[in-house]
Amino acid sequence: MYYQHQKSNHISIKVFISSPITHSCVSCCLLQLKSVPRLSHSFDRYHGAAGVCKKSIRTVNLSFCVCAFQSESAIVKERELSLELARIRDEVAFSVAHWEQLQREKEEVERRFEAELQGLRAQQRRELRALEERLRARHRAETGSLRAEQRAELEELRARQQDQVENHEASLMEIETTHNDTLATLQEEHARTVKNLKMAHEQQRRSLEEDFEKIRLSLQDQVDTLTFQNRSLRDRAKRFEEALRRSTDEQIDALAPYKHIEEDLKSLKEVLEMKNQQIHQQDLKITELEKIAEKNVYLEERVQVLQQQNEDLKERIDKNLAVSRQLSEENANLQVNVEKESNEKKRLSRNNEELLWRLQTGELSPRMSPSSSPIHRPVSGPGSPARPHSYHQ
Repeated sequence: MYYQHQKSNHISIKVFISSPITHSCVSCCLLQLKSVPRLSHSFDRYHGAAGVCKKSIRTVNLSFCVCAFQSESAIVKERELSLELARIRDEVAFSVAHWEQLQREKEEVERRFEAELQGLRAQQRRELRALEERLRARHRAETGSLRAEQRAELEELRARQQDQVENHEASLMEIETTHNDTLATLQEEHARTVKNLKMAHEQQRRSLEEDFEKIRLSLQDQVDTLTFQNRSLRDRAKRFEEALRRSTDEQIDALAPYKHIEEDLKSLKEVLEMKNQQIHQQDLKITELEKIAEKNVYLEERVQVLQQQNEDLKERIDKNLAVSRQLSEENANLQVNVEKESNEKKRLSRNNEELLWRLQTGELSPRMSPSSSPIHRPVSGPGSPARPHSYHQ
């Protein structure tokens, strides 16, 4: 029972030590308390030995009674047992005295431990009060510094936001001006390019039509002339050959008496050769006319290609007009976005002024944590200066 009582006290001491007390004083008490279970264990051991001795004495008494009637050797054993009994009684007396001393030491240790425990509890209460005062003072100081820092950051954020709003409005005006200038330049360049293309195309078309008409008329005249000459020469050659065949015999008979018949034949042969050369030249001219006709076909194909290019240019002009209309629509959308952005900036400025007024009038909680402060909250929304809209689409 005593050991269980000491064990329960030891457990309560451990529970008390787990509280936030100065551990140096508690360690001394624990060192002293550790000796109490050891002394209790020694006392239990001696108490058990005393019980064993008592049982041995009873056994010896019984043996002495039984052996009283034995021989002289029993008397010697009785003396030895008497000496052993005296020694055991001395040990029992010493154990009892030692147990009483241990009991007194235990009570002294318990009283000293209780006194030290009371002192440690009082010291703990004093330290807790001092710690609470220090924490309150530190909390007040940190609250004041955080409020001052919050005001400074709010002023800085307001100035920075105002600068960003001004810079953003200036950049928007600059972008709008640049966009208008670029749009006007593109429209002028587009109109000038379209006009130049139309003029060049029309001039080229008229020139090609005139050249084609001139070449066609010239070639047609040449073809008609050469065809007529070829037909007339062929008719003359046929008539000449027929006349020669009809009058060959007559001429031979009539010219027989003449001496210069051979010279006449030679002259006729020369005339025939000349006629043949003329016919060959006519054939060459006909070949050239055929080549010119092929060239005329090529020119007609070229005219068709130019007409197709003219249609392509018209399509490009239509596309450029569509792009111009799209740019005009984008410009209108950009102006609408600029107006929305300006309204959003004005709303944010009013919100910042209201927040600053609330902070100055003390409506905000002084115990607001830094994480819940508006300085540390990310400003979200389409008008946030930290995330401006992009107008480079």
